[in-house]
Amino acid sequence: MTTSTSEAREALIRDQALALGFDVCRFTDLDDAWPAAGRLAQFIDAERHGEMAWMADTAERRAYPRAMWDGARSAIMLGVNYGPDVDPLAGLADRTRGAISVYAQGDDYHELIKARLKALARWLQGRFGGELKVFVDTAPLLEKPLAERAGLGWQGKHTNLVSREFGSWLFLGSILTALELSPDAQAADHCGACHACLDICPTQAFPAPYQLDARRCISYLTIELKGPIPREFRQALGARIYGCDDCLAVCPWNKFAQEARTAGLHAREALRSPALADLAALDDAAFRALFSKSPVKRIGRDRFLRNVMYAVGNSAEPALAASAQALLDDPSPLVRGAAVWALSQLLDEAAFGALRDRASGQEADEGVRNEWREESWSPSVSFADSSPKRGAS
Repeated sequence: MTTSTSEAREALIRDQALALGFDVCRFTDLDDAWPAAGRLAQFIDAERHGEMAWMADTAERRAYPRAMWDGARSAIMLGVNYGPDVDPLAGLADRTRGAISVYAQGDDYHELIKARLKALARWLQGRFGGELKVFVDTAPLLEKPLAERAGLGWQGKHTNLVSREFGSWLFLGSILTALELSPDAQAADHCGACHACLDICPTQAFPAPYQLDARRCISYLTIELKGPIPREFRQALGARIYGCDDCLAVCPWNKFAQEARTAGLHAREALRSPALADLAALDDAAFRALFSKSPVKRIGRDRFLRNVMYAVGNSAEPALAASAQALLDDPSPLVRGAAVWALSQLLDEAAFGALRDRASGQEADEGVRNEWREESWSPSVSFADSSPKRGAS
């Protein structure tokens, strides 16, 4: 195939991708060395993946795109902008309302992007033939390094992709194909001396620039971690009840970001800044109804209520103690244990002690009994400066 013919083919693919709702489409080959494999191995060797055992289990297949499918010759990397219409950090000021990560305030991006990927794949096969496979965060494929290689952006010091056009707000999808496509230029790193994303992290989850310890990351703690969140991180959660946008939202490159043009990715009003008191009252049916079509639904009501209870404890609002006390009889020990911690933060010493004396003797779960034993009364935290700085003890 001549150069001009190849360029015309890539231009047709880009045009079709944009017509299907993608905001950016670029290409990369899969022949060169894959330095991301070394970084992944170091991440796993240091056990920074926490309970995400699937990362270690699939490490060999993640080591290089063709390790998963030897027939792949090129990757079509696609991005969908999900830029918010407001600053996500502004909502953290009201501690009586929960903060849900921007990406989860609308419809589940997996389903939305998958439908577009399949449509593009059908068109691609019909037009040019060749085997292909589509991916949207659902297989052992390192999509961010591939996106950087294709020129969609670069992996910033927070390890997320940063785009000069869309800031830190790009969902990624990919198509591996047996076609030989002309690669685009790899993106250069434009972080410079900036370290705002590292400084703002409430739990100091970045041991160094371009390195993440997922075990300290609020997104991991509130979504992936199945049990109680370690005590050392609970106050740092603030009102964050699903994910965390701090390191993304503070990025200076967001000055070029655009509001998402896909209606399904716009924030639902009910999820933009929901009242903690309302969330604490959710039973399983109400939880499923509220988070229908949302990625939040995947963690289940009990894990979500655990997060809500930690936020209640951080609210410095004594009136919310009633919401926590009502959950001391919840069927889930995970929820009951988090409610104990919330009450230890909101009640005065006498009230908490009296409640502990009555309730702890009736508790059947050893984990919740440990919460009662270990949670001696402490005054409500001050939120004048609630985000620890890097290097702080």
